[in-house]
Amino acid sequence: MPRLPSILNQRAPVPVAALLLAIACGSAGAAVRLPAVISDRMVLQRSAATPVWGWADAGETVSVRFGATAATTRADGDGRWRVDLDLGAERRAGELRIRGADSETVVRDVLLGDVWLASGQSNMQKPLGERKGERPTFDYRAEIDAADAPDVRLFKVARKRAPAPLDDVAGEWVRCSPESVERTAFSAAAYFFGRRLHRELGVPVGLIDSSYGGTRIELWTPAAAAAGTDPGPDHSVLYNGMIAGLAPFGLKGMLWYQGESNLIDDGDGAAYTAKMARLVDAWRGAFGGGQPRSSPGSSPRTLSGPLPFYYVQIAPHLYHVVRPSKVADSEAAARLRQAQAAALAIPSTGMVVTTDLADDLADIHPRDKRTVGLRLANLALADTYGRKDIEARGPRFRAMRVENGRALLSFDHGEGLFASDRKPLSWFQVAGADGRWHPAKADIEAGRVAVASVRVPHPVTVRFAWDEAAQPNLVNGAGLPAVPFHTGAAQ
Repeated sequence: MPRLPSILNQRAPVPVAALLLAIACGSAGAAVRLPAVISDRMVLQRSAATPVWGWADAGETVSVRFGATAATTRADGDGRWRVDLDLGAERRAGELRIRGADSETVVRDVLLGDVWLASGQSNMQKPLGERKGERPTFDYRAEIDAADAPDVRLFKVARKRAPAPLDDVAGEWVRCSPESVERTAFSAAAYFFGRRLHRELGVPVGLIDSSYGGTRIELWTPAAAAAGTDPGPDHSVLYNGMIAGLAPFGLKGMLWYQGESNLIDDGDGAAYTAKMARLVDAWRGAFGGGQPRSSPGSSPRTLSGPLPFYYVQIAPHLYHVVRPSKVADSEAAARLRQAQAAALAIPSTGMVVTTDLADDLADIHPRDKRTVGLRLANLALADTYGRKDIEARGPRFRAMRVENGRALLSFDHGEGLFASDRKPLSWFQVAGADGRWHPAKADIEAGRVAVASVRVPHPVTVRFAWDEAAQPNLVNGAGLPAVPFHTGAAQ
């Protein structure tokens, strides 16, 4: 073996000054780090206070710039830093530049627009195409082929459970295309929602899909929101692993499609309303729900208040037939739906009714996710974007009075009531003081529904679609189905 050059075998003395310089360079801050959600091809929420954050050495100065808008801050003792950019007047596309003490990170192909977080269990997770153990959504191949929308950007959060809140998630932004929609198995409901918003508003739309099948609401709720009860061994694990690391990313609003596991695993009835309230409040707190926000092209300081939270009521399904050991009776689903409807008391919320969308009552995953997404989008267009020409809600029971042995029901959002199949109104029941329920004849009269039964001469209570399999036909002039209800329960 040849001898190594003598210079490699010698230990030359190192000047003290050079040694100190080497140590200083070795301990200098590494490149500023960003969370996964702040990355190439992202949509950045256009608002008066759009958060950008990351990590650097403790005390390091960090400067952030998008177009002509810039802000500077200093990393705290844990190395975390954050700035809030006023992007209301910025152009639609550009680069986000983050400079630390001795490095610069450039996030490219950034669009300014509106970002929506979509979460929940398997019905939110369900993709357009094939998924093991499920039938694909209707017309999925044609829908995938038509999914060419480069100004719609998709971020699929990797599924992860964590015992404590993580500071990041795994995922990447991709342009919406037939290839990316299929490859990421992106939420069909969220995709249809975003596609409609983009077409109607003409602005970039960012969609974050953070969903996980077969999961209860408790898993998505921070431990601090457990209301003093024993949260259980897996409480918060999905919030910790799939939501916490996204915050405080700027959002326009949130979408939620969940509830089946709470019915199956816990038999939740009225308790679900409070659980939803805790989740909504915690998420709004994490994502700065009270920050001023605006739509692209409008004044960034015109809208404020809680982040919109739009959700989907569970669909008809034979729960107690398919899972008799888990679900005790056919009314358990109705009780959960009632609790979901009661959550509309939470400010800035809206609910999609799905009683007309189940194509197979034995399948817990209705295949028509296009209509779900469009109805969610209509809620956003009407409430968040102020579109007065869109009726986004179906009839919802408001009041009852009894007259001549008939219960006369009035509804909010009840203009143009009719039977969708042109048959007699279905799934109405009435009870007297004895509490015994009987099928009732129901007719539309002057914008109200008159309910009566020869077996109940003095009606006291009416219920509608109070069964897990109920697929009633009462709709309003916009063709939207009525919200199931029980006049004796809290509304």
